[in-house]
Amino acid sequence: SSGINAECPLRPGYSIRVPLGVCAGITPFNFPAMIPLWMFPLANVCGNTFVLKPSERDPGAAMMLARMAMEAGLPAGVLNIIHGTHDSVNFICDHPDIRAISFVGSNQAGQHIYERGSKNGKRVQCNMAAKNHGVVLPDANKENTLNQLVGAAFGAAGQRCMALSVAVMVGEARNWIPELVERARKLRVTGGTESGADLGPVITPASKARIERLIQSGIDEGASVPLDGRGIKVEGYENGNFVGPTIISDVKPNMECYREEIFGPVLNVLEADTLDEAITILNDNPYGNGCAIFTNSGAAARKFTNEVDVGQIGVNVPIPVPLPMFSFTGSRGSFLGDANFYGKAGLNFYSQWKTVTTLWKEEDAKTAAAEVAMPRMQ
Repeated sequence: SSGINAECPLRPGYSIRVPLGVCAGITPFNFPAMIPLWMFPLANVCGNTFVLKPSERDPGAAMMLARMAMEAGLPAGVLNIIHGTHDSVNFICDHPDIRAISFVGSNQAGQHIYERGSKNGKRVQCNMAAKNHGVVLPDANKENTLNQLVGAAFGAAGQRCMALSVAVMVGEARNWIPELVERARKLRVTGGTESGADLGPVITPASKARIERLIQSGIDEGASVPLDGRGIKVEGYENGNFVGPTIISDVKPNMECYREEIFGPVLNVLEADTLDEAITILNDNPYGNGCAIFTNSGAAARKFTNEVDVGQIGVNVPIPVPLPMFSFTGSRGSFLGDANFYGKAGLNFYSQWKTVTTLWKEEDAKTAAAEVAMPRMQ
């Protein structure tokens, strides 16, 4: 039998899940409260202590979570916060007492953490880069689809791993591109705490420069930019790291702006003649975090969900982040590890099996001869 069971003398054996010991998490800047909450609560309820290293860009949210955990009664030493950059990451990867590492962030950092932690015998799960596609069929609800595309592409200034950064317009849906541009143009760019803000700044000057370079690479490789957010000036924040909503059309899969995760308010628009062609575009992309289809056809939706090789799929849902009872099931180039975040997979990641085999005989324990065969039921 399996599950969390008390010992029963009538059973020949039982299996239970037990804590690993000390676990650790390394989190990014973009969701400084939500992503730690994917990690330490599950680790703690599985019986582990936890070391959390938040992003050095915005560590305050982690400190607030730790304070609330203490006020709620979490014992001292169960949740621990460390700060820093590379040295702190390598400390987590190398320390012999840390048994498992959870990471969300870039490909470069994720690959380093996965390789270094795994070499030291640790369990590692890494959610990394993404290139999430929204496939738009001409039978979709036009108004709703355009609004969903704009919100999913440009919300949080595109700085989220589930941002819908590619739209694949199938057949006559390509005629909707001018309206898509006009809706994106109406978004208000200002300080993130300002009333009515639709987009805030990107995280650093270096991030802004990278985003603008990738937009220019699309132009250099033959794409069009019907909406260019570079050079935007925001009153009151003249020195801010702002990039306005940007749409790059006539994009081809070989272009750098398509191959790279931009992580900014940029929507690549590709065109396809058929749903089959759109599915091929998705599956040829190395990432597998999320995707969506917009359609009123149940048959088309079923074909899409069956044939795309992506871990999380939305049907008329642009950002298909699972509810907590499920797991965050990114795949392929977007994930390293063998157990995903939260849900049942998360509980499995933060625990391990222990199996006990027992033998109880009615007669006295004294036997005439030793048993040399494998244990067996009689």
